[in-house]
Amino acid sequence: MIIQKIFNNNAIVAKDALREEFVVMGKGVGFKKSVGDALDENLIEKLFILKPNETSEKFKTLLEDIPTDYVALCYDIIEYAINRLKTPLSDYIYVTLTDHINNMIKLYDEGIKIVNPLTWEIKKIYPKEFEVGLKALEFIEESIGKRFPEDEAANIAQHLINPKVNSEYPEIADLGRQLEKINDILSIIQYTFNLVLDEKEVSYERFISHLKFFFQSLNQRREALIEDDFLFRQVRTKYTKAYECMLKIEKYLNTTLSDEDQLYLTIHIERITRKSIE
Repeated sequence: MIIQKIFNNNAIVAKDALREEFVVMGKGVGFKKSVGDALDENLIEKLFILKPNETSEKFKTLLEDIPTDYVALCYDIIEYAINRLKTPLSDYIYVTLTDHINNMIKLYDEGIKIVNPLTWEIKKIYPKEFEVGLKALEFIEESIGKRFPEDEAANIAQHLINPKVNSEYPEIADLGRQLEKINDILSIIQYTFNLVLDEKEVSYERFISHLKFFFQSLNQRREALIEDDFLFRQVRTKYTKAYECMLKIEKYLNTTLSDEDQLYLTIHIERITRKSIE
């Protein structure tokens, strides 16, 4: 690989024989080097593949302003998140999360504490992402010796929630409003059935996953007709209370749900409440 740009002694941009561009990090990788020199591949510690798009340009800009130790730290956090969450993340998270953690550390040094009003909701509705956020705080403390509060774990988790794969600008579409709606739906169910839902039940986790998917696609939905109308009529008759609860949720959402959504929401309500009653 040939060096294309040198940020500092420990971070450079290089190209390989196929003209692919990489950000290379490693102790001394750029020391006493010049553009056009061959890269000593024995010094490579971390390698970022840069696709030719706006994300890579923004990432290179960050490298000019952010300590490379922080960039490497964020790389480790993102790799841990990918392995823990078992889901692909948009390349843009390397920009957004790195920038966030750099600013987080700056504010910490200035004595400014950031409170996240959604911490409780994120912890409850996105436990895996929140767990990654907590692990990220451990990485940060081990790396720079600074301990951050749980609110910062929630802030990090927000960068991991529903990012759009292959999108330049992954959006967490009105996360606060989505969390509020999910909480309200859970409250409607608990009030209707006069019970407290067991958050440790698998049925609870599946229901939350269904709601998250439901809200992601709600605005793109079209009226879907169930081919087996007999099944829908059976469910309405057999699970009357769950069906009535679903209608309350539909009214709360101020929308008209498709037959398919009504069916699956009713079934999920029946499952989650039955498990909590047992």
